[in-house]
Amino acid sequence: MWPGVLAKFPSSLVPLCCCANFINAADRVIMPIAILGLAKEYKYGLYEQGWILSALPAGYISSQIVGSCAGAQCGGYVLLAFVVLMWSLSTLMTPMVAWSLQLLILTRVVLGIGEGLGLPTIYHLFAEDVPANIRSTAFSYLTAFGSIGQVVAVVVGAQICPHLHWSFPFYIFGGLGLIWCVAWVRYSRYLPPCLPDQSLYFVKAPNPFKQWRTFFCDMSMCSVYLAHFCMNWTSYVVMHWLPVYLHVVFRADPSALSLTCLPYIFNSLFGIGKPLFLNLLVVAVVGHFADSLVNDRRLTLLYVRKLCTTIGLLGPALCLTFFVTLNHFFAAILTVSLSMGLLAFNSAGHLSSHADMCRKYAGVSFAISNTIATLPGLVVGPLTADFVAQSSGRWGPVFVLAAAVNLVGAVVYFSHASTKPVI
Repeated sequence: MWPGVLAKFPSSLVPLCCCANFINAADRVIMPIAILGLAKEYKYGLYEQGWILSALPAGYISSQIVGSCAGAQCGGYVLLAFVVLMWSLSTLMTPMVAWSLQLLILTRVVLGIGEGLGLPTIYHLFAEDVPANIRSTAFSYLTAFGSIGQVVAVVVGAQICPHLHWSFPFYIFGGLGLIWCVAWVRYSRYLPPCLPDQSLYFVKAPNPFKQWRTFFCDMSMCSVYLAHFCMNWTSYVVMHWLPVYLHVVFRADPSALSLTCLPYIFNSLFGIGKPLFLNLLVVAVVGHFADSLVNDRRLTLLYVRKLCTTIGLLGPALCLTFFVTLNHFFAAILTVSLSMGLLAFNSAGHLSSHADMCRKYAGVSFAISNTIATLPGLVVGPLTADFVAQSSGRWGPVFVLAAAVNLVGAVVYFSHASTKPVI
């Protein structure tokens, strides 16, 4: 598995960063599964459970921009090792402090802060050290491994928590994070063991705060932020409300609801080229497609970015519009899974634009984008509940709104996108 990846990429940087994102994504979805057993053991009611679940996003959204600026100033190699260690220790400690609501919430906030630092740091590393001709492939792998991590965590948690103990997934994935830290130091060719030259660890870039006006006022940058916001709107609607929708509309039982992991499988399969369990680390379909179009000079880099973003936003919009008209359970599952699969095209679209336009500040621009794109996670829940209540239990407006949001994002990005460096 590893040799194939190392032959494709010039160093172990990309596969190790993808594995870090695998663990990152897995750690996020453990608590929603484990909280049933946790709440039963420590007598936490719905109010306390709400605080526990919302603690991670609070930490996540607060750390993006600050962490990315730190990565740009002192280099991303040491910072990435630190944040993976940080969120892994937080994951391991979760069962140990679960007896105290305050300590548990604090641990979850620290976990969110660590995970919020992760992706901007990886974006900074990819922009600095991954050649442009394979950059789309690298970002597609990064996206695919995140989806795979969510699938694995959901399956492992669903199998372990009811039969063993709710704490086991925290120990498993927290331990994987510690193993990753050892592998990062051992295999990364950018981390010499004896530290002969501090400059290899701390590659200082100019202060990103001096460029704040460009980050927020350049229209091409704003189009990237909007596309990311629209993509995440769809993701949060599906992630938060698909099980409820299937239960209410199709009267799906708990065993059938396990199929809600299919959208994440589709998302990862659209990001990689061969069956998931045969060979994870192969050429990413979307990324390889985008890179080949550019390298063969069939299309310009700008047109490839626009094409992939258009497919990644309009494709899910069409699927969601069709999804609400379906009356068959499995047809609905396949349609919403296809919508999540098409979202993977964004990895070679606007998600790669940060490295094109802000090479030295890719981590900072992605952090700004990811902060804005996390906002749907805070509003989709109450807004969806309000829509359903005001429409007498109809779910159509929820998914039609998501489709409309995607349409706006696609039009704005296509009109204003750029691949020219702006900073």
